[in-house]
Amino acid sequence: MLYTGSTNNLKKRLWLHNQGQVNSTKSRKPFMVVYYEAYKDGHDARMREKNLKLRANALTQLKKRIQGSLRD
Repeated sequence: MLYTGSTNNLKKRLWLHNQGQVNSTKSRKPFMVVYYEAYKDGHDARMREKNLKLRANALTQLKKRIQGSLRD
């Protein structure tokens, strides 16, 4: 299962998810980072997040690029 989100502090956000402090994900923990993208501009990051969530093709292309990392 993949989680897509944006934050300005990845380590803290990952810690919060794994501590069960995020209601929407607490039943799916633990999480680990297998891929991330960094943007200088927050608006660009949010647009990318929205694109991945709304466009199946964008998510499919990303999964193809990181398929080795998604294997258990």
